[in-house]
Parts: sequence; C-alpha cells; structure tokens
Amino acid sequence: MTSFTDSAAMALNLIFSLDPSLMAIVARSLWVSVCATVIACALGLLLGAALGVSRFAGRAVLLAMLNTFLAVPSVVVGLVVYLLLSRSGPLGFLGWLFSFKAMVLAQALLVLPVVTALTRQVVEDAEGLHGEQLQSMGAGALLRSVLLAWDERYALLTVLLAAFGRAISEVGAVMIVGGNIDGFTRVMTTAIALETSKGDLPLALGLGLVLLLLVLVLNSVLALLRRWRDQEEGASSAMPRLELRA
Repeated sequence: MTSFTDSAAMALNLIFSLDPSLMAIVARSLWVSVCATVIACALGLLLGAALGVSRFAGRAVLLAMLNTFLAVPSVVVGLVVYLLLSRSGPLGFLGWLFSFKAMVLAQALLVLPVVTALTRQVVEDAEGLHGEQLQSMGAGALLRSVLLAWDERYALLTVLLAAFGRAISEVGAVMIVGGNIDGFTRVMTTAIALETSKGDLPLALGLGLVLLLLVLVLNSVLALLRRWRDQEEGASSAMPRLELRA
C-alpha cells in the first residue's frame, strides 16, 4: 500500500473509533464557529436589512467599503484583532489574546461583512419588488425591513449557513489570535496545517475528512431550503406574497 492509503486507513480508524483528540478538536471548532456565526448574524442581519431599505447620503460609499471588506484576507483580520488585543493594544486589558474569545471575535469580524452584504442584497431586491406597495400602505422603513426579511427568510437562512461555512473553514485569523495551543485553541483548520507540517498525516487527513463531511451537510441543508422555498412559492403563486392588514 502507498503512504496515502495507509494514512487514509488510519484516518478512517480515528474517525470511526471516535478518537478523543480528534473529537475534541472537532467540538472546539464547531463551538467557536457557532458562537462567531451567531454574533455576526445578530449584527449583520440588522445592518443588512437596514441598508436594504434605507436611502441616505454616503450610502454608496458605505456599500463600497462593505464590499471591500468582503475581499479582506483572513490573516489581515487576524492581525488587526491581534493588535487590538495585545498588551499594548486598546483592548489589551481584556486579556483575551490566545484564547477562545479571541478566536470567536476574529471569526465574527471576518463573517460580519459577508452576512451584512448578502442580507442587504436580498432585502434590497425584495424592496424593489414590494417596497412601493408597502409604502402605499403606510409601512415605514423599520416595518418594511422586518416584513421583507421575513418574506425572504429562506434566502436569509442560506446566508446564515454560508456564514457558518465561511467561519468553520477559516484558518489564518484563528491561528494568529488563538496561537494554535493544543487542548485550548487548536481547531480543525489550524490542526490540519500543524499536523501536516509535523508529518502526522492520519490525524490531518481525518480532520480534513470531517471538515468535508460538514461542508457536505451544509450543502445538503441548502438544497433542502431551496426545495422548501420553491414549494412555498409554488403554493402561494396565485396570492400576494406580502400583505398588510389594517
């Protein structure tokens, strides 16, 4: 057998035997990414919905900056968070550097522009279709944003899942601010990089397979959401999608 097949067999053995080291890394990765996604979505959905229905001076500049943040490399986000949390930084008094909290903060800042930009686009498209109707019924910007967000809930659920996928596959930022400390801040992506450099290919490959499985699950959920959305739209195609009752 080749080195690859040996490593693959050992990796599968680690997965099916629920190796404690592998499971601890996977659990830590999921917890960090879930916390970061919840924080980013709580802020991003509100900001995106507000930007989708609001019109104000400087909005184009703000959107250009938001779209620029989408392309910022994760290592740059990690560097900024590192400087903020370092002892000489403005947030150094928190003592978060090389901790779970630092990794959550870095991932949340990385995912926030993604959630905000995608939510803004979804709500703005819906505003173009139904905004005038809602305004004629007396709905203000706040009420419109809520109604439009609810009407596009399946699309926004897709945004949430995409945000989680972005968070859990990130490596640069969490490695910088977390330090990749075994048993404390080591997550799947950083462990894969480290174990590969050390030559421990079975563990690295096992973590890679788990990460691929998580991505497969996310894509399957996205497919189900699209099917449910299409079924709901088909069932209500003869009725107005949005309605305000006095």
